[in-house]
Amino acid sequence: MKTDMSLEAAARLALQCLDLTSLNDADTDDDIAALCRRAIGSPSRGPVAAVCVWPRFVAQARAALPAQIRVAAVANFPDGALDLPRTLTDIQTIAQAGAQEVDVVLPYRALIAGQASDVAEFLSEVRHATRPLTLKVIIESGELTTSALIAEATRLSLMAGADFVKTSTGKSAVSATPAAAKTMLQEIAASGLGAAGFKASGGIRSVVEARGYLMLAAELLGESALNPQRIRFGASGLLNDIEAVLAGESSAAVSGAY
Repeated sequence: MKTDMSLEAAARLALQCLDLTSLNDADTDDDIAALCRRAIGSPSRGPVAAVCVWPRFVAQARAALPAQIRVAAVANFPDGALDLPRTLTDIQTIAQAGAQEVDVVLPYRALIAGQASDVAEFLSEVRHATRPLTLKVIIESGELTTSALIAEATRLSLMAGADFVKTSTGKSAVSATPAAAKTMLQEIAASGLGAAGFKASGGIRSVVEARGYLMLAAELLGESALNPQRIRFGASGLLNDIEAVLAGESSAAVSGAY
């Protein structure tokens, strides 16, 4: 396990792995323009990995960003209904607008109700529709009340061909947690799918918290996985703390999860 990661090193790595996100219902063109400016950053700070927006803002974001910053958008979000036609329409809109990545919500309520085969079929169709884009499946781990359900959702996503398994929409009462992350990372490690990645999303606002997830990923996937092809953070507020740490300030206080 990597135990000697400094806050500055964690801040720089979290920046490289950050999906800078704005998914507010009232988002405007001006909000997305500001998001893209922050994503690009300064020469001394460097860019984020991607921005994540509503489908209606994909074309604007793609036009505003350099090619090295990817554009992601959400489908079937945030409710995760078992509604394949709606989800496929979202995916088509996202792809045609020029995004490189799609974050789709797994129908977690259907999984809780015992409809695992329906969820598997849904994910298979989603994977087919999203190729060749990067597919991140949001399992909404805070709503899956047991580690067994979190593990099952992760396995179903990986078996369908997801490129990343993501904790949360950020819209539920409980978002990313270390316990859920550990279960998900263990399933990725056990799957034998060496290229599959993990995205921690929802409620992560400090470099201290991000470092905890990075160290957990290093422990379970190996230090070679600490890159934006395998690890992402979905956040809007984390960038503030990254910038503070890179400016020589302390990381924000956290709840004590790490």
